[in-house]
Amino acid sequence: MTLQQGLSFAVIGVMLVLFLCDRWRYDVVALIALLMAVAVGVVPMDKAFSGFSNPLLPLIASVLVVSAAIGKSGIIEMALRRVAPLLRSQDRMVFVLTASVTLLSAMVKNVGALAIFLPVAIQASERNERSPSEVLMPLAFGSLVGGMMTLIGTSPNIIISGLRQQLMGKPYEMFDFFPVGFGVALVAVAFLTFGWRLIPRGRKGQSSPETVFRIEDYISEARLKPDSPYVDRTVAELEGLGDGELRVTAIIRENFRRYVPAGNWRLFAEDVLVLECDPHVLERVVNEAQLDLVGSQDVDEDALRSAEIVSMEAIVTAGSPLVGASMAELRLRERYGVNVLAIGRRGRQMRARLRRAKFQVGDVIVVQGHATTLTDTLSELNCLPLAERRLNLGRPRRLAIPLAVLAAAVILAATEVVPVAIAFTAAAVVLVVTRILTLREVYDSIEWPILILLGSLIPVGEAVHATGGTELIAGWLSHLGAHMPALGVLAAVMVASMLLTPLLHHAAAVIVMGPIAFSLAGRLGLQPDPFLIAVAVGASCDFLTPIGHQCNTLVMGPGGYRFTDYWHLGLPLSALVVISGVPLIALFWPLH
Repeated sequence: MTLQQGLSFAVIGVMLVLFLCDRWRYDVVALIALLMAVAVGVVPMDKAFSGFSNPLLPLIASVLVVSAAIGKSGIIEMALRRVAPLLRSQDRMVFVLTASVTLLSAMVKNVGALAIFLPVAIQASERNERSPSEVLMPLAFGSLVGGMMTLIGTSPNIIISGLRQQLMGKPYEMFDFFPVGFGVALVAVAFLTFGWRLIPRGRKGQSSPETVFRIEDYISEARLKPDSPYVDRTVAELEGLGDGELRVTAIIRENFRRYVPAGNWRLFAEDVLVLECDPHVLERVVNEAQLDLVGSQDVDEDALRSAEIVSMEAIVTAGSPLVGASMAELRLRERYGVNVLAIGRRGRQMRARLRRAKFQVGDVIVVQGHATTLTDTLSELNCLPLAERRLNLGRPRRLAIPLAVLAAAVILAATEVVPVAIAFTAAAVVLVVTRILTLREVYDSIEWPILILLGSLIPVGEAVHATGGTELIAGWLSHLGAHMPALGVLAAVMVASMLLTPLLHHAAAVIVMGPIAFSLAGRLGLQPDPFLIAVAVGASCDFLTPIGHQCNTLVMGPGGYRFTDYWHLGLPLSALVVISGVPLIALFWPLH
């Protein structure tokens, strides 16, 4: 072992220790490792930040942006409502949700797909009076295996493709991972459909501010536009959009006449509907039924699509000037520049029109206003803002554009018309230009710590390879591999990647293991591709801990899981991945 090799191993060793200590976040640890590598001379100073120019970073960022647009479009909720009857049985619910997130994870980054399905799974569990812990872990694991099917589904695939380009001169294409990933995903979904019973019972998720302050009877008013698909349909059909969580409590016609409708009443254009529901249900219904919230009608549509206008929930406190007055009396829009879109009043009915309803202490209101001034305005009104729930009330959604943009990016990348990083960066720009996402939503959707981690560790990984460190480790492993069948060596590489992922991070594990696997294949006289694919599969499948992948971390709080709970379901699933994955890799990527 040379001095340079020893120093590069020392940097990796210190990094491992810092990851295990968990004193600093992983992006800070990665920066420390990079600076150490520069200080000891294994990374030249002029190459220190070369990792940040790697095309992997804009690719990962743009994939996350596209994922956010798909989630915001509401297309997933629309599709799931069609299969809602299948969610009555627990096995069916786990199967439908896990299979859905698995398929979606192939087209958008897995953490984005999981974020879309997480609230759906929690609501479905509550509706069926089941614990969310029974479905959230299978959901997270499904998103991990689904991401393995395409280049853009998970970071390990993207990183191993970049490593292949460095080592072999050509990256993996969009669907090179599909045969192995799809086979493993089938096995995993089949197991998770029944294997959820291995999760320890009695887990209860953490209460969120949304749950603590939940008001069941938000009241809002919306006008039925002439081009709405619900013109001349019944009240019951409109209420069906809310899955039992929406009530049309009144219809106002001829500008002032108030009627209490039955379910078979016909709806007419320009009807003002008094709706009782949660803001998230209201958001969905307003967009799908093409309603105009009465409070938003004076706001320019371009402003609604921009980052200028936001919605926020707040509690009316005892010292608020709102108490005892109505919107009409206070002229809130003229004097304060805000609209009240809905009022929630626990346990008390509201009879008056929304603009004439008298505010009371404890009312929860949904307020719309300018992003830069809304918090100050609420303070001036002595209203206490609640934790932001990402409300998009009053902001129209478009379903077709995000899907068309995603499809175009996938086709351009799959047909190699342009590199995948260019295709998805262009897709992200189109989503901003068409105002599907605001700039604030774009930057909020990007996982900046992951990008810092990758940009910092790419030069460190290259240094280990450049000093001959990977060749040295591969030489040690080749002595062991000489006494094992080729499939056994391939399985060992996959298992090693699985075990290293919780210690580092799934991205860092690929950066460390990729060059080692490549060198090991060369020493054994085998093709490198099976070993690189094995590294990607192993790093994608951390089912043993909540820390190796952010998908596992994301469900830990809502599912109420403990650290050791992941072993119960994750250990047999990991064994199934190795048992099914190794033969599939050897079948589609021949070893010789």
